[in-house]
Amino acid sequence: MDLHAVRTFVAVADAGQFREAAAVLAVTQQAVSKRVAALEKDLGVRLFTRSARGARLTVDGQAFLPHARDLLRAEERAAASVRPGRRALRVDVIGRRLAPAGLLSGFHRAHPGTELDVVTLFDADAALTAVRSGTIDASFRALTLPARQLPEGIEAARVYDEPVQLLAGPAHAFAAARAVTPAQLAGHRIWMPGIIAGTEWAAYYEALAAAFGITIEATGPDFGTEPLLDTIAGSPTLATFVGEQTRLIWPADDDLRRIAMVDPTPVYPHSLIWRGDNPHPALAALRDHLAAERSGRDAGTAETWTPTWAW
Repeated sequence: MDLHAVRTFVAVADAGQFREAAAVLAVTQQAVSKRVAALEKDLGVRLFTRSARGARLTVDGQAFLPHARDLLRAEERAAASVRPGRRALRVDVIGRRLAPAGLLSGFHRAHPGTELDVVTLFDADAALTAVRSGTIDASFRALTLPARQLPEGIEAARVYDEPVQLLAGPAHAFAAARAVTPAQLAGHRIWMPGIIAGTEWAAYYEALAAAFGITIEATGPDFGTEPLLDTIAGSPTLATFVGEQTRLIWPADDDLRRIAMVDPTPVYPHSLIWRGDNPHPALAALRDHLAAERSGRDAGTAETWTPTWAW
């Protein structure tokens, strides 16, 4: 349906005259008449009774008017959904239980009027492609490639170094430890069936394992978080790695232990990536918020470790 004609019909219905509708729409009276006539032809009904006093809605015109207004409202909502500054800010957070989701939640608490459209893409390559094409406005990722190799027009900034913890069950050798060093984990079984070759998180844990002589097993089917936690809880030998801000829930009788790693503390380098020419005002607000949070975050004096490619 021709929305110009629909808009013209509504203008005539509101004004009661073709001439006044033409003035409102900034077109000629002849153009108004042609649009209404074309709409009437498409619908197969008369919408107005014309007279010297103006234009009066017919019964069919009265029936069509509320639907015409709905069409125009739908048009505006459709345009607003993709119009920078009007549509929601689209951000990829990798996973909704991981640290980037918490960072974005903190931004929303600080800017409650900002609409967010949160998505979860597979890996950094998919995120970079989506940012470059404009499908999303920004993504939280660990970037394994040098800055000079970012696609043209793409910018990035490191926004959060998340400490990595050991997660073990009550019968594990380190269950009672307040902290362990990465070197102490050599010879112990670290099980991470969710690691997928070629992803940025796989690259991170491969570098961590190589740096400290740790063996990370990715064998066996990945049935999700809950089966993994159940297995870890009942095993005296298996443990896994989790981010400090990863939100996990398990039954109380599992008695899982989150154990800090120190000397050094491995941290996962979360970066925000975006297109430099993206005009969405909420994107600038998000970047400023994350920069302020990073500068104000107390890093303490603990020694940290990241892969050589982290930036």
